[in-house]
Amino acid sequence: MKRLLPSSLELPRLEMPRLGLRAFRLRILVRSVFLLLAFATVALSVVLLREEKERAWKSYQHGFERSQAEVMARLRHPSGQLALLNAGHQAQGVTPLAPLLLPYAAIDFDDPHKSQQAVEMAGCSVQYPDGSSVCAAIGNNPYAGGFIYIVGSFYAGELVPRERGALVLAEAHRARISLDIRGTSYQWVAPFEAMSSLGSPGGARGRLTGFVDTGAPQLDVRARPVRDFRGWLWQNGQCRDGSTVRPDCLRRTFYSVRLPVEVFREALFRKDEKLIWPPEDLGHMRLHVQMLGAGESSPVLFDSNTSGAQLTASLTEVSRSLLQGERVQIRKMGADEATALTLKGSDVHAEPSSPWLIRLIGWLPLDSTEPLPAAPEGLDILDTPTGNYVVKFTGNLRGVEHGLAAVATRMSWYLMAMLGAIALAWLIVEVGLIRRVTALTRRAAAVSYNVQPGHIGPRLGDLDVSDLRGSDELGILAGGLADLLQRVKDDLQREQLRAQQERDMWHAVGHEIMSPLQSLMALHGPETPGHRYVQRMQQAIHVLYGTASPAEALQAANVPEGRLDLHDFLRNVADNAHFAGILDVRYVPPNHTAGAVIVRADEFALEDVVTHILRNADRYRPAGTPITLSLTASESTASATLHNQGSTIAEDLLERIFELGVSDPSLPLPAGEGEHRGQGLFVAKTYMAKMGGTINARNTDDGVAFVLTFQRLG
Repeated sequence: MKRLLPSSLELPRLEMPRLGLRAFRLRILVRSVFLLLAFATVALSVVLLREEKERAWKSYQHGFERSQAEVMARLRHPSGQLALLNAGHQAQGVTPLAPLLLPYAAIDFDDPHKSQQAVEMAGCSVQYPDGSSVCAAIGNNPYAGGFIYIVGSFYAGELVPRERGALVLAEAHRARISLDIRGTSYQWVAPFEAMSSLGSPGGARGRLTGFVDTGAPQLDVRARPVRDFRGWLWQNGQCRDGSTVRPDCLRRTFYSVRLPVEVFREALFRKDEKLIWPPEDLGHMRLHVQMLGAGESSPVLFDSNTSGAQLTASLTEVSRSLLQGERVQIRKMGADEATALTLKGSDVHAEPSSPWLIRLIGWLPLDSTEPLPAAPEGLDILDTPTGNYVVKFTGNLRGVEHGLAAVATRMSWYLMAMLGAIALAWLIVEVGLIRRVTALTRRAAAVSYNVQPGHIGPRLGDLDVSDLRGSDELGILAGGLADLLQRVKDDLQREQLRAQQERDMWHAVGHEIMSPLQSLMALHGPETPGHRYVQRMQQAIHVLYGTASPAEALQAANVPEGRLDLHDFLRNVADNAHFAGILDVRYVPPNHTAGAVIVRADEFALEDVVTHILRNADRYRPAGTPITLSLTASESTASATLHNQGSTIAEDLLERIFELGVSDPSLPLPAGEGEHRGQGLFVAKTYMAKMGGTINARNTDDGVAFVLTFQRLG
């Protein structure tokens, strides 16, 4: 017999059990902690964003109200009213000059301080790059005389006045003024006539006497001053550079002129037409003002048509008080909506913002119970000398959201960095710890699963945890488990070698028994009664010792299909049981049996089944009591019951008594028998299953009954 070496043993592949959710609780907990941490980070950011939106909205409400108050204050100021009253023709350009409509009825042109103060408050001055200025305007009350007021300043050297009675204009400083109105041009020339000493510390002061300008170099002897033309000229007593007064230094010179306009005066006294003030063509009038120096060359000291002029007051200054996206609509009461003037906040270059952040901020709710308006509105009334105006303010909440989104976009990088740090920490824990723990858990569960009862041997397979060894706690645990598994594998190989040697021994025993059986077969021919039992013994030897083990042999044994008369078979068993050493076996046939009961069964296999049951019954029945065989039949099945008196089987063993190696240890063995092997009933159940039948055991009042059920063939 060839000896099987331990090195040639092969272990079956390890079965991996399906672990339930509870086996991964710690792994789920760790992952849940990281997930909740990331969720809490995002939730905290959203909450802070919502609070910032709440604060931004409240701040915008106060800012919107403040903007309304500031705009209304600017509009109520004379400069604001001037810009509003002249908004229609300011877009045409600053030069050439067009008279503006003042928020006053008139200007006190005779007083330099009052006239300058009125011009500064109204903001009607046009500023020039050389520092000079001019304001040309009419009063808002036509009955103040219908004049055009011209107030301004320029820089000039020492003024040269016109001597009384002098006719040559080039010998003195003078003003030249022209007005184009309704297709007609008017010109005036006004030489300077001194009224105080030119060298006085307070500066020079004099009158501008107006004459009709005919273009001649000197006045006509009969020329007379224009009656309602009034003008004044004042020169500062300090040089422009701040030094002491010298004849050649430039000094600021102020002038104030009241220019009579006959067209205006005629309209005042015309009774057939309704007076319209200010004139509708005010913005189309053109005024040209020049200040000329003394001398043959007559240098131009100031020209109102000089390029680079800028108007001091305009509605642009008012719109600077508005935030981006805010609008102010100004409409005169009773006027059409189309005539309304609209001011918009300056467009500020917005910082880049993420579109999804804008949508998120717009979705975030506020604490206010009232719905949030998309565009807050405000309404006010402005009272001016020419009538009342309705001022409507429209806010821009989207601008607040866009501004907040721009800040949130910058801060989102910090949020992404935090989430990235959380993800990195999770990845380190997952790869460095969780996966190793999971691998160790699965392999340990596989070991526990494969050594549980009901499995075919301790199937450790090729389980290996040596790759999880390390110097940390988990590595030490994996190393200990690896060493333990190696010892278990060695023990398993030794056990398999012992089992193999035992099978070899059984094969040898079977081989040695077969020789005397062959001799017995020759001595007991087919005609002798003992031939049948010798043949059964030979078959049992082939079955039990022809393969590795009794269980494997019985499972692999082939039972031929056959037809058997169960009635004749049971009667024959009862008649010949004494030849097998089992006495007092009685067969009780059914009263209704009229013929054969043909079932599916093999005679030899069924005889082994009945013999094993009879031997058990004979072993445990009281002395002198019979063993009873009975038969019951239906259309599809037939059952044979073998009953003996005596001790019953424990209830928990009634099903397991047919398993290999299982017997009732509480039942006493007859004298002379060694131990319970638990093999006979296993053989009986195996053969019955191969013949398509079943076997069951049940306790009766006085003993035990085994019921064999077969498929009936006819």
